[in-house]
Amino acid sequence: MSILILTACIIFLILQIAWFKINPFIAFIITSLLAALFLGLPIETISPVLQKGLGEMLGSITLIIVFGTCIGKLAVSSGAAKVIAKTVMNWTGRKYVRLGLMITGFIIGIPLFYSVGFVLLVPLIFSVAHQFKLSKVYLGIPMLASLSVAHGFLPPHPSPMALSSILKADIGLVLIYGIIIAIPTILIAGLWFSTRFKNIKTESDHEILNVEEITNEGKLPSFGLSLFSALFPVFGLTITSLLPLISNNAKLISICKIIGDPSIIMLLSLLLCTYTLGIKMNRSMSSVMDDYTQAIKDVALIVLIVGGAGCLKEVMIVSGVNETIVATLNQVNIHPFLLAWSMAAIIRVCVGSATAAGLMTASVLLPLLKANDLDPNLFVLSVGAGSLMCSHVNDPSFWMFKEYFNISLKDTFKSWTVMESLVSVLGIVFIFILNALIH
Repeated sequence: MSILILTACIIFLILQIAWFKINPFIAFIITSLLAALFLGLPIETISPVLQKGLGEMLGSITLIIVFGTCIGKLAVSSGAAKVIAKTVMNWTGRKYVRLGLMITGFIIGIPLFYSVGFVLLVPLIFSVAHQFKLSKVYLGIPMLASLSVAHGFLPPHPSPMALSSILKADIGLVLIYGIIIAIPTILIAGLWFSTRFKNIKTESDHEILNVEEITNEGKLPSFGLSLFSALFPVFGLTITSLLPLISNNAKLISICKIIGDPSIIMLLSLLLCTYTLGIKMNRSMSSVMDDYTQAIKDVALIVLIVGGAGCLKEVMIVSGVNETIVATLNQVNIHPFLLAWSMAAIIRVCVGSATAAGLMTASVLLPLLKANDLDPNLFVLSVGAGSLMCSHVNDPSFWMFKEYFNISLKDTFKSWTVMESLVSVLGIVFIFILNALIH
């Protein structure tokens, strides 16, 4: 009975977001409240349970997401992202132009939110398309595949960060495993798949393509400084995760644990970028802080949605429905990674939001992870891969791609939707391969 109640609540959550267009944060709170009532929690305990779930979730990921957003915003406004893009394109030249765009999308996609990276890089795609007289979709798919993979697989993006928190994964290892899986995924779903769109037609160019977000009035940072600053969180998390694995020095391991805490790494990265991409580039502190203020405003709703998912998770734990789920799912003859991927994919198709799909899935399947002694890092990536499945008309990114590239609905399904589905399917395939190699 408790599983039926939870299923009904999740369906109601999907309907609120997809059908009634209710804000996902409010929808999560309403669903958590109803789930608590129907699962028999005493009325006087419901509010404290929701507050605890919200607080624990936000306490674990808010600093990381906010700091990461600020770094991404500064990378754009300082011109660092544009410097990275131009340098990589100059290296690859016409012959390997799609590879250059793909690498650019992956590098820039790590510190930037998907929508910001999209708006920043689409003008670059169109500029290259005009210069080389090539199809915009043909050039765009490899870069946008890279952005999508970074959004779904790699910290410090909100979904991987929240999933890592819920599933108690090691963020550094999630990042390392995510990069390992991402590389073959984008080579196939981006570089190889885009070859079929050499002749796809776009109707006309938009004035919106001349988007320019650089506000830096001083000099632009060098490529080396831009790359080091933007990817410092990646370097920091990777090094502090790997050193304890190859060294038995207790002091070094202790230092890595302290510095390697994601919140500390992100704070150090923010301070570094404030100097290297701000003060060093002749920008005033007030100008840099204005960028940070805007970044925090942009990410506020995403943080709240993640907190709302924490409320639902806490209701499940307190009510004991998680134990029932474990007993039921253990009877299903399907690998837990594939089950996680499938559930996230189904919710993604219904809701349209990759972040919401990942959070719903993780909340439900958390007990399964504990019961089966699975690798939580690969479990995070399984959910992340599923949450990217089949982007269609209920996903804002679908319409962004269609309108920016100005192609027909049919061509959008053939290119964008199939590319996103390929990323999802290839992701879970490579997760199983990596799992076999590691374990």
